[in-house]
This record gives sequence, C-alpha cells and structure tokens, in this order.
Amino acid sequence: MRHMMWVYAVLIFVLSEARSMDTGTNHSTRSVNLTVYAVRHLAFNQGTEVNLTCSNKTWNEMLFVIWKIQFQTKKECRISFNDGKNDDSCNDGKSLRNTSSALSYLHIPNFSDTDQGRYECESVYKGGYDNLAIHVAITGPVPPNISSWLYHKDNKMVAVCKAERGKPAATISWSHMGNVSSVTNDSDGFFTVESRLELREGMDTENLSCAIRHPNWTGERILVLKPEKGYFPWLYVLIVLVIIVILAGFSFLARKKIMTLRRCQPSDSSPSKSPPAEDVEEVEPYASYVQRVNSIYNSSADFFT
Repeated sequence: MRHMMWVYAVLIFVLSEARSMDTGTNHSTRSVNLTVYAVRHLAFNQGTEVNLTCSNKTWNEMLFVIWKIQFQTKKECRISFNDGKNDDSCNDGKSLRNTSSALSYLHIPNFSDTDQGRYECESVYKGGYDNLAIHVAITGPVPPNISSWLYHKDNKMVAVCKAERGKPAATISWSHMGNVSSVTNDSDGFFTVESRLELREGMDTENLSCAIRHPNWTGERILVLKPEKGYFPWLYVLIVLVIIVILAGFSFLARKKIMTLRRCQPSDSSPSKSPPAEDVEEVEPYASYVQRVNSIYNSSADFFT
C-alpha cells in the first residue's frame, strides 16, 4: 500500500507540473507537498471522546486516507476511505468523520485502555501526500477491574481477590490474617494485583471479605466471599457423576450381553422324557415264576446230593 501511495504522489506531482507548463504559469508559484512525516504523542482521559486529525486538507481534496492502528495488545486493524467507500476492520466504534468545515478526522467514542497504541495515518490529496504517526495513551489513574472467587487446593479452601489492569497498582487487604499477594506489571504500563488467602480447617470464615483501594476511587471497594456450609468442590461432584454414568453404562452393556447369549443357546426340539415306569402287575408274575423255578432247581440239587 505504501508504494501505491508513492505512485499516487508522483503522479500528482507530474500532473501538477504538466498543468503548470501547459498554462504557462511560473513553477515557483505552485508548491507540491510530496511527503510530510510527523510523530506525535498524545494522552487523553479514560472515557472521553477523542478526535485524531491526519491532515488539514478538506474532505473534497482527499483522494483517499488510511488509518492503520497497532494496539498495545499487539492487535492490528485499519480504517480507510477510498473512492467514496469506507472500509473498517476494527469494528469497535471508531469511525471517519468530517468537521463542519469538511476536515477529516478519526473519531474514538469512548477512549479506554484497550484503545492505546500507535495510530498511523496515510493520506493522498490533490497536490501531495501526508504520513502521520500518533502514539496515544491514557493520562491519569485508571481504575482496575476487580473480581473474587473461592477454590479448593490440597483439602484447603483458598480465597482470591484480584484487581486487574489498573494504573497505578491497587492495594488489597483481608478481613482475616495471612495472605500472599503478587503484582504483575503489564507491558503497556498497567498493573494487576492478585491476593490469595488460605483458609485452614476450622478457621472462622464468617464475614470473609477483601478490601481493594485505588487512587481513582474516593473510598475502598469491599468484596465479600461467603463459603456455603458443607461446601463441596464442584469438580469432585462432576467426577463422581461421571463415574456413576460409566458404571451404569457398563452394567447395561453387561446385562444386554447376557440376554443376547441366552437367546443364542440351542433349545431341545422335544421335551425330556422320563423312563417308562414298569408295569407292576406284569413284573410280579414273572418274579414269582422265577422264584418257583429256583426253588425246584434247589430241591432237585438237594435230592441228588
């Protein structure tokens, strides 16, 4: 894009010179501003409306204008106007506007810490090309974002209070004795303070709270942390539920497998038959006959002996 702007600038210069030669005017009376590069450092209060001006040329004189923004969070976006069309990749409320005298400017509706960064403007107009870089920052104290929560660690309950991205750093104190605090200096000049309080077993947690102080506030902000009775970590509850579901699934699959195996077993085509009972009436005569024969045989044997 930069080399295209140079091409535009050169074309404008050539056309300007050619027009001067055609009309027979004095070259010294026409000035073409090829490139004006400048760097500015501006600071604004948080929450105010900010207007950044790229050039003193009117909107009708502009051929196109591009704002390239690099935030301190390393995010980049651009807002441009070219051939009557606006292009916006920021999508955060910033917009190109005109003053009552048709001067173009970039409008930031609610300046915050996320808007800090480097704003580079490149504009080509009838007769020249401007390049301007503006480093924009917040002036004065910036209140932090505060939060608090509870969690379990090694059979202990830990209370946390956090003051994030403030300028200068906030201070945190507890209603109970003992705490561990850490201060992080962000790369863009903001500070994050985090304080942890370990609650020993049997420790009185009634009216547990932390107080956060910051120069931007007239008083302190108090966050109350009230652990419920019989507090049980949600993570443990989730683990138990998952185990129950898995066991129920295995049980269901096992029962289904057993029922399937039972259906697959071969069944006897005919019912089992008990051995026929002998007819008592038929057996008894035969037995008596055998007994008589045996007795006769025994008598004959005794006779011959």
